[in-house]
Amino acid sequence: MDTVTTVFLLICAAGLGLFVFQTFWRDKLIRRRAFPGAWRDILDRNLPPYGALSDEERQQLHQLINLFLAEKTFYGCAGLEITDEIRLTIAGHACLLVLNQGGSVYPKLMSILVYPTGFRVEREQMLENGTLATQDNHLLGESWSNGKVILSWDDVEKGASDFSDGHNVVLHEFAHQLDGLSGSTNGAPPLRRNSYQSWARVFSDNFEDLRTRSLLGRKTLMDTYGATNPAEFFAVATETFFERPQELQRLRPELFEELAEYYRVDPRKWQQQ
Repeated sequence: MDTVTTVFLLICAAGLGLFVFQTFWRDKLIRRRAFPGAWRDILDRNLPPYGALSDEERQQLHQLINLFLAEKTFYGCAGLEITDEIRLTIAGHACLLVLNQGGSVYPKLMSILVYPTGFRVEREQMLENGTLATQDNHLLGESWSNGKVILSWDDVEKGASDFSDGHNVVLHEFAHQLDGLSGSTNGAPPLRRNSYQSWARVFSDNFEDLRTRSLLGRKTLMDTYGATNPAEFFAVATETFFERPQELQRLRPELFEELAEYYRVDPRKWQQQ
């Protein structure tokens, strides 16, 4: 290796090291920022598990929210003005999913677009006869792979007001963001402690069972929207895990255990206090 190449590589290594060092300390300083009392009041009102968190969990949640708000940009759409209540409510629910995870907070996410109510989008869809048709869809939220999440504030509020019905648009869309960290949104997020073999078996079995029950019109614990595809199943399973953990553990114990291992929390404790 010639001298010029060696010097170039040393400069690159030094630059990378400086970037990592600065990022580490920047994140550490952001996490340690004071968490205003007004923000705590918002979480008390709009994040039902907040009051049941342990002191350690609550402190960790504050740090994650500080980092989330520092790194992500909120945009109000259709005339909606972004307030602290909107930012804190969405950030609180989103960061609940990454308690005890360590590392960065939704590293691929850059923007959260918030509409006052459900929004409409036109999409081209392939029909059974092979032709394309434009369809008008009414949506409560969307998660994009290009660093955006779109939410309806009206539906965020509905999810926050009842944390036991298994429906929460923030948990749903941010579960998609976690899923997409693998490079593909397919119901198999990057796993740290779970066995991929066990995950695939449990999720496949439960997905097929939900599909069958949905087709036969049988009663289901999870929203049948989860039968759409594996990605939607993971998002709906996440909603159910956090909002109806007692029932999920009783009716789908293996699925509950996989999710508990992945998220590293037990939401049943938050409901018992």
